[in-house]
Amino acid sequence: MEKPEPAFTYSQLERSRWNVLDLITIVSKDAVPATVFCDVDMEWVKELKREFRKKGIRLTETAIFLKAIATAQASFPASRSLALPFGLLAVLERICGGFTVERFVDGKPAVFFGTIDEPHKKDLQAIMQELITFSDNSIVNQPELNTEHRFSKMPWLVRQLIIRMAMVMPRLRLQITRASFGLSSLGKYGVTAITGPCVCTSTFGIGVIEDRPIVRNGEIVIRPTMTLSLLFDQRCIDGSEAARFLTQVKHLLEGGLKRHVSEISKKRMETPGTMPKESTEYMESIHTK
Repeated sequence: MEKPEPAFTYSQLERSRWNVLDLITIVSKDAVPATVFCDVDMEWVKELKREFRKKGIRLTETAIFLKAIATAQASFPASRSLALPFGLLAVLERICGGFTVERFVDGKPAVFFGTIDEPHKKDLQAIMQELITFSDNSIVNQPELNTEHRFSKMPWLVRQLIIRMAMVMPRLRLQITRASFGLSSLGKYGVTAITGPCVCTSTFGIGVIEDRPIVRNGEIVIRPTMTLSLLFDQRCIDGSEAARFLTQVKHLLEGGLKRHVSEISKKRMETPGTMPKESTEYMESIHTK
């Protein structure tokens, strides 16, 4: 008689995943999350990439997203605040973009967190170069990733204690993660929209870029379109302000960022993806409400 196959098997949780799980189970536990979505016409972003390609410069959407979000976040301090005990809020005065870095550790997939300081003050080439170092350098040769890797090797109780202390001590928290916003770009896997745990006050989800029918000037046209989501902590930022933050990022990605991009010519980039009149009017009044 054949022995029946087991109903389940056991395996050990990979240590390389512990850092991510700690942030999800500890940092996001007390958050009051909500998510807002909008669709972004990506025609201008594609045109910008073509401009860089003509000059022999490699540019990815992630670099553009980091600069656009950081540029918008400068006007929304609540979006980069931390909730502390007794109703206190700590505003991060230094904008820092956080993003996921997918690597393999001992043959197993692992997720790390990379950061780029003040991307709104850097040109796109500099941002791109930093992204490349996170992608190409070994974990040992990338100080930030190496620190995370060593932290995952610490005993469970020690890690838990450090993270819980960081939740009430902003200076310690900045040693663990400096990010004032997070960026998750699962769109490359074909995902349309993204939401998830609230590991920082503002986390953006990047969906797949695909051709969709949209209305421009009363006509239906086909445009490369992406769904952009903003997951935010309602303890720190109200829904209306989060919506304005998201709308400003949308505006920048649809062409408003061009005056912040020093590498392209000063001549106005005319693209079919010009921002609709109603969105322009909204952006003009965004800080008067």
